[in-house]
Amino acid sequence: MFVVIYGRLSCPFCVRAKMLAEQLEKSGQIDGVRYVDMPSEGITKADIAKLAGKPIQTVPQVFVDQQHIGGFTEFDQFVSRHPALSA
Repeated sequence: MFVVIYGRLSCPFCVRAKMLAEQLEKSGQIDGVRYVDMPSEGITKADIAKLAGKPIQTVPQVFVDQQHIGGFTEFDQFVSRHPALSA
C-alpha cells in the first residue's frame, strides 16, 4: 500500500495524518508515503476534488493506492478497520 497525503504544513490534522502514515511506513505496514504540501506545489482543493471525484472542503485529503479515503479522521478509521495496519 502506498499513501499520498495532500495538505498544508500549518494544518494540525495534516501533521497528524503524516505522522500516522510515517509510523505505518516505518513499521513496514505500508510500502511508502508521500506528503504533498499543496501551497508549495501549487495544488488547489479543486485539483484534489478532480482526483477524489467529489468536492473537497478540508485538508488533509488522503489516498491509499490512489483510492480516496478522506481526511485524517477517515484515514485513522481506515487504519483501525484494517488489522494488518493497526499497530
